[in-house]
Amino acid sequence: MRTGRWVAAGLLGVVAVAAGMTPASASEPVVLLPLGASITHGYGSTDGNGYRGVLYERLTREAGLSVDFVGSQRSGTAPDPDHEGHPGWRIDQIAARADGWLATYHPDIVVMHLGTNDMIQDYRSATAPDRVVALADHIVAADPGVTVYVSSLVCSSVPAVNARIDAFNARLPALVAGHYGVVYVDQHAVMTAADLSDQVHPTDHGYHKIADAWYDAIVARR
Repeated sequence: MRTGRWVAAGLLGVVAVAAGMTPASASEPVVLLPLGASITHGYGSTDGNGYRGVLYERLTREAGLSVDFVGSQRSGTAPDPDHEGHPGWRIDQIAARADGWLATYHPDIVVMHLGTNDMIQDYRSATAPDRVVALADHIVAADPGVTVYVSSLVCSSVPAVNARIDAFNARLPALVAGHYGVVYVDQHAVMTAADLSDQVHPTDHGYHKIADAWYDAIVARR
């Protein structure tokens, strides 16, 4: 994480509010890259925002931050709809494009919910947690100023897929622990099958829970 810039953004936001200014006028934006597949894209949400709209709203209004979501994809009705959420993509497909996105956008924060399609396809499922953490490490190595928030996977209503998700989630926290610039976020813990709109994608309520988990993790490191 670019600690000086990130902390300065938060402090200047507080000063701005006290002075009757908007936080955006007092600091440069924190650049945030939403990275993943269809859940990042917002598939299944009624407004197309997924978790991104709520997260943007909370970061700007509650935390008082100026935030710039970045990415080559745009979807939904949120004020800043940019992201790198690619429906159907696996970990290897995202990893193959990561260097280009990093060079283009230079994010301060990456929020990554990735691996569900590997579980659905049963594509190298046993090594999926290792590959997600390797990607997070690669992102940090490419720019030591970035912080990567890595999420557990939300549940699935398909028993075989959910069993693979459970195995993935069981290994992920220990793999993330101690890695510089990488933070574990447990989104599986806040979701239930009742929060799914289909076999794997959240309802609007489920997406709100995901946004809250991202928000809590991000503001905890301010």
